[in-house]
Amino acid sequence: MRKWGPLVAVCLGTFMLLVDVTIVIVALPDIGATLNASLSQLQWVIDIYALALAALLLGAGSAADVIGRRKVYVAGTALFALASLACGLAPNAGVLIGMRVVQGVGATAMFATTLSLLGAAYQGRDRSVALGVWGAVSGAAAALGPVLGGLLTQGLSWRWVFFVNLPVSAAAIWLTLRAVRESRGGVGARIDWAGTAAFSAFAGTATYAVIRADAVGWASGRTAWTLVVSAAALALFVVVERRSAQPMLDLRLFGNRSFVGVMVGTVALNAAAFGFAPYTSIWLQTVLGMSPVRGGLVLIPLALAAFVAAGLGGRLLHGAPHRWVVVGGLLLIGDWSLAQAVLDAGSDWTSLTAGLALAGFGVGLVNPAVASAALASVPPRQAGMAGGAVNTMRQLGYALGVAVFGTLLTARAQHSLSADGVQDPHAAARALAGGAAREVLTRVPSGQREAVDHALRAAFASGLDTAAVVAGAVGLTAGVVVILLVRTKAPEAAHEQPEQAVRPTPLAVERQ
Repeated sequence: MRKWGPLVAVCLGTFMLLVDVTIVIVALPDIGATLNASLSQLQWVIDIYALALAALLLGAGSAADVIGRRKVYVAGTALFALASLACGLAPNAGVLIGMRVVQGVGATAMFATTLSLLGAAYQGRDRSVALGVWGAVSGAAAALGPVLGGLLTQGLSWRWVFFVNLPVSAAAIWLTLRAVRESRGGVGARIDWAGTAAFSAFAGTATYAVIRADAVGWASGRTAWTLVVSAAALALFVVVERRSAQPMLDLRLFGNRSFVGVMVGTVALNAAAFGFAPYTSIWLQTVLGMSPVRGGLVLIPLALAAFVAAGLGGRLLHGAPHRWVVVGGLLLIGDWSLAQAVLDAGSDWTSLTAGLALAGFGVGLVNPAVASAALASVPPRQAGMAGGAVNTMRQLGYALGVAVFGTLLTARAQHSLSADGVQDPHAAARALAGGAAREVLTRVPSGQREAVDHALRAAFASGLDTAAVVAGAVGLTAGVVVILLVRTKAPEAAHEQPEQAVRPTPLAVERQ
């Protein structure tokens, strides 16, 4: 246990924080019913956690270099546990969303230090083994989230989706204090507070604008002013990072075409593959009437295919140019999305199975390849910064994907309901997308329920089709961008750089 204790401690925390990105998806209908949550609130339950990871990850990495990585990891795990308890006890949607923010802050502190701790604990072959196990745990966490969420929601209640984090957090903290030694960045490292604040403001306001646009209108003054604030925050971030002697993100990296291409591919991966997964889960449970467990199991083909593709791809595609692996995966994800856009009022879960498997193969190929491509596109001394940027873009892509596809789904559903003559189609569409299909039906006279039920099924299917078409276009377009921008380096160089990315050396380090 002394040798592999650090690995177990880090993997416990990693599994837990990444499970919480997807575990809530299957519980959304129950959360909405129990807390009387609106569609916007359900979107924020998902988005705010991923958004915190995206906005704070790079800043947390620089903070850990200064404060101490073990100290930050333990503090983050404790905060994550307390926030999880508060989420499980939340009396209303507002409290739940607020505590998800705090939970995301704790998860960020954990995620930003995981590879740093492993890099300090292991060397040589042991390090390769540790990183391989960590990667497998990371992939399994996102895949098992919906299934675990379904089991807990149906067997106990949605609140146990959060309560389950408490014993795991306690074990992770205990083992970290016993088995993991402290490490820090180089002399002179400092926290980039200004850059962290500016990037957080940009990411938060951009997502808020997209989520609220459906309710207040894209042409409204509120949406316009929010987008202006978001653009100003992004401009401020650029100014701050350009003037900083020790920026958390060296903007000169974006002068590298290959790095830009990798970032585009990373955002597209999580947006296209996972952005409308919450709405698929709501469709399965509230429109088709499936249980949380069955709804989670429907997503298993994606998880299994991703696991198989990641394993086989690492062996069969060893030495293959990174850009072609990324492009191949994005094309699979794009093709799946377009193939899924055939749902109608009579469709059931079997319509998704083949497409989910196809998308899973794409995800399994792209996930490891974008990290390798990012590392190969920058000098070894900036490998840690590049890895942190990849993880940041992943979470930002997921958060924006959920927001954009929710807006598209409700807009298309409203159009469909209006054509079918449903009263107040805007309110009905938002209630439908928020998981309140049954509640809508209860307000309809019994003689009209069959017709309205058919209209609701058709509207939700139409909304999912629209989201799928856009997701497919995102995936295919990103594939073209990667072909045009990413240039292949020698495979040997790419394989050398991950060692640099986790080495406990000064500053631009281990922020993955």
